[in-house]
Amino acid sequence: MAFLCRSAASLLKSSRAAPAVVRAARGYSAGGPYEYILVEKRGEKSDVGFIQLNRPKALNALCDGLMRELGEALDAFEADGEVGAIVLTGSEKAFAAGADIKEMQNRTFQECYGGNFLAHWNRVSTVKKPVIAAVNGFALGGGCELAMMCDIIYAGEKAQFGQPEILLGTIPGAGGTQRLTRAVGKSLAMEMVLTGDRINAQNAKQSAFELTLAEGNRLEKRLFHATFATDDRKEGMTAFVEKRKASFQDN
Repeated sequence: MAFLCRSAASLLKSSRAAPAVVRAARGYSAGGPYEYILVEKRGEKSDVGFIQLNRPKALNALCDGLMRELGEALDAFEADGEVGAIVLTGSEKAFAAGADIKEMQNRTFQECYGGNFLAHWNRVSTVKKPVIAAVNGFALGGGCELAMMCDIIYAGEKAQFGQPEILLGTIPGAGGTQRLTRAVGKSLAMEMVLTGDRINAQNAKQSAFELTLAEGNRLEKRLFHATFATDDRKEGMTAFVEKRKASFQDN
């Protein structure tokens, strides 16, 4: 995964030479339209799969329904022999402002651990075709993790990356502690994860370097699940939903 500090605007325009082939139907097949994403093929030869996260009122918060639809769209593009690469984007204001905290708020440790919570989010990183994230605005928490699952990130001037889970009494749970270290280095990654501070695209590019990952993702997932056994995790998410300051008790 590489950070490229360059405007993502060019990736968001349909080719003038050939109109986009809009695919509002689920995965190019029979079924109702997607609820949380927009899907089409772009490029002169309609060989670029284009997926836009579409929950504007929630700043593209990654609810379970959105992530499952995203997996379906990726499956369809991977099976499409005409598609050579896939672009994933959000809006000018937010690529994705994080996971849907309202969905997580009342989960228990048993539910998270037993159901391997968030395991299906990893689909983006297993796609065999190149996946490019075109990021504008907020890419926070799960949004930052989703961008880092992509092979290349094109970041606009107003893009902001961050892992603010600590402010909710939990930790990143979809690869953030592992991929962020490999993307921006240990020191900056530690600062971002331990403080919840954000960085812009230029900071990310200046700090970027690459390594490999494997076991770390599994360890991170279990530690993330474990935070759902703490009172502070419940208080942090409840305070977020109720729009008040969290009162952590260190338990």
